[in-house]
Amino acid sequence: MTSAIIINGGIGKQSRLMGIQHKVERHFETKHISFNTIHVQDLPAEDLINANFTSESILQAIQLVEDAHIVVVLTPVYKASFTGVLKTFLDLLPQKALQDKKVIPLALGGSLGHLLAIEYALKPILSVLGATEILNTVYVVDKQIERLDNGTFLIEREIEVRLEEVLQQIDPLEVSLSQK
Repeated sequence: MTSAIIINGGIGKQSRLMGIQHKVERHFETKHISFNTIHVQDLPAEDLINANFTSESILQAIQLVEDAHIVVVLTPVYKASFTGVLKTFLDLLPQKALQDKKVIPLALGGSLGHLLAIEYALKPILSVLGATEILNTVYVVDKQIERLDNGTFLIEREIEVRLEEVLQQIDPLEVSLSQK
């Protein structure tokens, strides 16, 4: 069965970034793709900062990445870059952890002024980790996602369509067969 990992490099679970994550999760559910999520902020800070490669939490997170066929990297963009907590986690991954995986970088920022942060900051790191199949990125301006009173999110139609187009590039059968 095709499996995916969502690496959420956000710094809060109330962020509009969760709206994007929920959209990805719904897509995986409808395509019968099993998935797990790593909220990097939930990993032990001391283990991340000290690069504790023997930490059980870190080892489990790395194993989830290694076992996945699809890797979705979610990050907010602050000051023209992805989060430091995400970088700290990516630094702990083995050199070729993303090799032979479909990788989808998705980002949320305050303005279009930081649109290229994914191209110039995140994608090179993903490539160093062995990613050769990086699908189209989707950059979302935070005002395009509204957090509703009931805790759900309303994503502008244009963004919904762009996210769906990227996610449709993942054919579960094709991904499973390429991993054999």
